Amino acid sequence: MIFRIILIIILSLILIFVCFFFVGFPKPKKDIKWGVVFSQKHAQKLGLDWKENYLALLDDLKVERIKVATYWDLLEPEKDNFAFEDLDWQIEEAEKKGAKLLLVIGMKTPRWPECHIPDWAEKLSEEEQKEEVLNLIKEIVLRYKKEDVIWAWQIENEPFFQFGECPWYDEKFLGKEVDLVKSLDSFKKPVLISESGEFSFWFKAAKLGDIVGTTIYRRVWSKELKTYFYHIFPPTYYSRKAKLINWLFGKKVICVEMQAEPWGPTLLYSSPLKEQKKSMDLQKFKDNLKFAKKTDLKEMYLWGVEWWYWMKEVQNDSKIWDEAKKLF
Repeated sequence: MIFRIILIIILSLILIFVCFFFVGFPKPKKDIKWGVVFSQKHAQKLGLDWKENYLALLDDLKVERIKVATYWDLLEPEKDNFAFEDLDWQIEEAEKKGAKLLLVIGMKTPRWPECHIPDWAEKLSEEEQKEEVLNLIKEIVLRYKKEDVIWAWQIENEPFFQFGECPWYDEKFLGKEVDLVKSLDSFKKPVLISESGEFSFWFKAAKLGDIVGTTIYRRVWSKELKTYFYHIFPPTYYSRKAKLINWLFGKKVICVEMQAEPWGPTLLYSSPLKEQKKSMDLQKFKDNLKFAKKTDLKEMYLWGVEWWYWMKEVQNDSKIWDEAKKLF
């Protein structure tokens, strides 16, 4: 009898869970604030002039929101010798065009290998690396905290998701990074912490950040299964999780990476075009935009603007670039 009661309770809880997160159809949003993620490194690895790519998204696409990835190895190629010229340029050009930037700072920032450690820091101990990361963050925040064009700091990229070539993960250290930024930034720009959209309920990010950032990737290559994988999560899954975060923590959730480029068995810049189209083409791009509008999230940063530009300039295929124009 007791076993049956316990079983009924467990099944009831599972049913409630499934209904809450998987049942329902949020009304598509029409007033989404669209942005893009930009990576200087990724544009270069695609063989592009990264400055031309950046100017094109400002001048041609008319993008007003950009998530800009910073890289430790580019900013500090030698210990205590900082090279801010490229980042200065990106910030100045965005300001000229009236765009707003979400600046990603730390050791783990977007694009492979995720952790962008300069050669001189590779052989340091974990504790020494942590001190250097804090020093890097200090230099960035003190340099740019007065810039109105930067509306928020994203500290690390999916710091709770152990993906990429990273020497260590330390949630307590992330707290130190957040505390440091808040102590240095007298202008009180919000701090954003990002988490995996599919495999997390975002509680850790909500505890540390002023804003929660999620990612959404719908068709990716699984190296374990050796095939492409479509995730099973409906738009409601993201919508209800966002509502839960708002109820429990009073925090806003935005999408900081919405898949809009291929994810195949090899890195994009070494993948044949035929393979690329298996995970992203114009129709999949449109489908992902429809999906995004149903998540009930009000701000979306599309992942893949460098690839759209590569398709347009190198492959003479501007269909996705032209479709994206309609958003901005």
